[in-house]
Order: sequence, then structure tokens, then C-alpha cells
Amino acid sequence: MSIFNSLVTILGLVFLSIRTVQAAAAGNATAACQQLRSLLGNVTILPSDSDYVTSSEENWSATAWASPTCIGQPLNVSEVQQMVRVLTKSNVNFAIRSGGHMPSPGAANINNGVLIDMSQFNQVVYDSAHSLVTIGAGQKWGNIYSQLDQYNVTVVGGRVLDVGVAGLILGSGLSYLSDLYGVACDNVVNFQIVLADGSVVNANSKSNQDLFWALKGGSNNFGIVTAFTVNTYPIHLVWGGIKEYSLEYLPALFDAMLKYQSNPNKDPYANIMMQAATTNSSIGGILNMVYLKPEENPAAFEPFYSLPVIADTTKIQTLTEMMSGQIVPAIPRWDWHATSFLPDAELYQEIANITTTAPELKQIESLTSGTLTLGVQPISASVAQAGMARGGNALGLEAVNQTWFVLDVGWNDPSGDKIAHDATASIKAKIEAASMERGKYIEYIFMNDASYSQDVIGHYGWANVERLRAVQKKYDPDLVFDKLVNGGFKVPQ
Repeated sequence: MSIFNSLVTILGLVFLSIRTVQAAAAGNATAACQQLRSLLGNVTILPSDSDYVTSSEENWSATAWASPTCIGQPLNVSEVQQMVRVLTKSNVNFAIRSGGHMPSPGAANINNGVLIDMSQFNQVVYDSAHSLVTIGAGQKWGNIYSQLDQYNVTVVGGRVLDVGVAGLILGSGLSYLSDLYGVACDNVVNFQIVLADGSVVNANSKSNQDLFWALKGGSNNFGIVTAFTVNTYPIHLVWGGIKEYSLEYLPALFDAMLKYQSNPNKDPYANIMMQAATTNSSIGGILNMVYLKPEENPAAFEPFYSLPVIADTTKIQTLTEMMSGQIVPAIPRWDWHATSFLPDAELYQEIANITTTAPELKQIESLTSGTLTLGVQPISASVAQAGMARGGNALGLEAVNQTWFVLDVGWNDPSGDKIAHDATASIKAKIEAASMERGKYIEYIFMNDASYSQDVIGHYGWANVERLRAVQKKYDPDLVFDKLVNGGFKVPQ
């Protein structure tokens, strides 16, 4: 009994220690919030304020809703600097939210800490003389595109209009323009960023060049970006839209995708994403397709034209109009899982089989509104080459034709969180095993489509991870954005 009593005593002390630490952290956060309210007034939202609940549940997926100790909505760079200094000095955990589209818990929200909501950084300043636009970190792509449409130009940005700027760019950012100009982060010419010590710097090809490189895929590990200056391009009218297919044509769609990707003279103005809701035959297969010129039925999409469609919205329209037609099911909770591989006929048919017959599908279907959707995103070698031509990035991309694959799982209730995550992770693992078996697996994981359990930055390659660590230690020697900003994808230490 003495050993048993000793174990009980030890466990009791451990739990007491944990509760003491948690209580101290909560006290620190409360004190920091009171200090921020005193310093900055009503830009700090407390739980007692009427807009607290709305602000804490602003994130797109309910999986990312949380109960922060307070929410800071800075109006300018100076207020961001003050917030960072207070939180760093107080040793208080915090999270940063741009658009809040990432469904990962804690990525852009927080319990028992401070949420810095960047939504007031909403400027869009177009510089026609230099073909540049400066964008506030709290903007969303739909607003940016709409404001640039009046000038008949656009940017390399998100394909979903409600996505925020900062999360997408700092995670790389796939665009319908990527075959031409690379991913979104490759098209940034300047990052304005507040560092852990509260100072503000610019990172570009001439100043803080190492930080400039690291921010291209480095996520929230280096500071709070307040503004991005990016290239614009004279693209306005396009041909494109959505084609819908019966789910029985999924194998044929994979065959057509392989032919599209295998064209040795792939047209960089053509871009496509294939989706299929394998748990919901009423949605079936979907092609989001666009040709970045106002030319109907371009030859680049010839492999798909013979397949019978259920619905077809393709037409000449603005790029913004084309993107506004994307189908997003009205389901409150989401998780994403990403992997990459080389295109291959046998692998594609195996994926079609796995995603329609895997026993894990029954677990997902057992959830209220349980839905699994696959996404096939063809990536040309030119995407990596464009990044290299613009000074490089942290992503570790190979300059080969490849596929960025994603599984999106949606469901209704918090009770289904673990089931949805684990079942989808298991299906993703089977797809990865199939790609490895055929020698087609690629290490890269696309951050903007990844789940919280995936080691995204660890897959950038060891040399890039080491380089990111060096940049981190230079600009954030105390690792504030690693230790206090727990959410998001971290640099392996």
C-alpha cells in the first residue's frame, strides 16, 4: 500500500503543478489584456464586450473557434508593435488571424491567450506605374480582386475569395496564375513585418534578404506581417467556370487529368482543379477550370471535352466572376490532409479506388453531414522554376510536373472531430503508401491544404529547415513566435 500511496501522492502533486501553471498563465493573460485595454482602449475586446462572441467565432471552420482571454484588433503598425511588446514581456501566449480560413485548431485563434485580429489592416493601394499593389495583412482575396478589376489587372492569389491574404501567402499560396508566375509568395516584393522585439522592418531582395526568403513559406514563425507589396499582371477576362460530372466518371476524370498533365507543351495559361465528393454522389465530380485569356474551349482542356457533364458554367467572364462560382458545401467543421506525388496512370486509378471503397469512408459517413472530398491539383515544373527565378523560397519544390493532392473532410458536431481527423489521415496514409510503392511519392506538403498533425516545414528538406532555424535565431533569438505562438506549422527545432 505504501507504494500505491506514494504514486497517488506523486500524481496529485503533478496535477496540482499543472493546475498551478495553468492558473498562472491565465492570470498573466488577464493582466496583459487589462494592460492592452488601458494602452489601446477599445481595440482590445474583452469577453464582457458585446462583439466578443462574434469576433472569437469569425474563423471559417468551427474547428478553429476558441475563447481567447481577449482579442486585439490593432488599427495601425504602432498598435501591433505595442501588443507584441506587452505579450512578449508578460510571457503570454497569442495567436494571429488574417482571414481565419485555416480550419486547424489554434492556427488562427486561441484559448487562454490573446488573439491578434488583423482585420483592420485592409488597405489595397495600387501603383500602376510599377505594376504593384500593397495589401494589408487582414484583407481577403475577393476584396482585392474586386478593387483591382477596375484597372484590368490581378495578382497571384487565392482561388477562394473568402480566404485571407497573410495565411495563404506565408504558406506559399497556389493560384490559377501559378504556372505562369509561381506561387503567391514568389510574387511578393516586400514584406512589412513586426518582429518579436516590437521593431518593424521591411524584408525584400535588398533589405533583410534572409528574412525575405524565409517568409516565402515560413508561416507565422518570424513575426507579424502587416503588409505585402506584390506584383500585378494584366489579366482580366478569361474563359472558365465549373463542369460537374456523375461520380461514376471519376476513373475517366483521372485518365483525362493524366493526359492533361502529360502534354509536353502544356499551355501555362490553362489551369484546373479536379474535385470529387466520394461520400456524396449527388455532388459527384467537379472541374474548376480556367483559361487566362478570353478564348472559348481552348485545346489545353481537350482530354476532358468528351466526358458527359451534368452542369457546365464555363464562359467568357472576369477571373473574379469565375472564382466566385466555386462550390463550397455549407458544413460547419472541416479538416484538410495534403500529400504530393508524380502523376501516374496506375496510381491515379488506385486513388480512385481507395477514395471510393476504403472502410474509413463508413466512419466519415456515420457523422452528421460527414463528407469527404478529394482534390487533384496539377502543378507544372514552371511553378518551381518561377520561384527560383524570383530569388527562391523555403518550400524545397522540385522542378518537375507533380500533383498536390488534398482530402477535405467536413462534419457537423465536435463529437466527430477525432473520428473525422483519424479516418481521413488513414485514407491519406494509404494514398501515400500507394505512391511510395510506385516510386512516385514527393516529400513536399502544401501547407495551405495540410492538417494540424502534419509536419509541413519538416518536409521542405533538411537544408531549408536548417536555414529557417538560422533566420529564426537571428530575428527572434528568444523564439517568441515558436514558444508563445503555438498554433500553425512550426520550424522543427
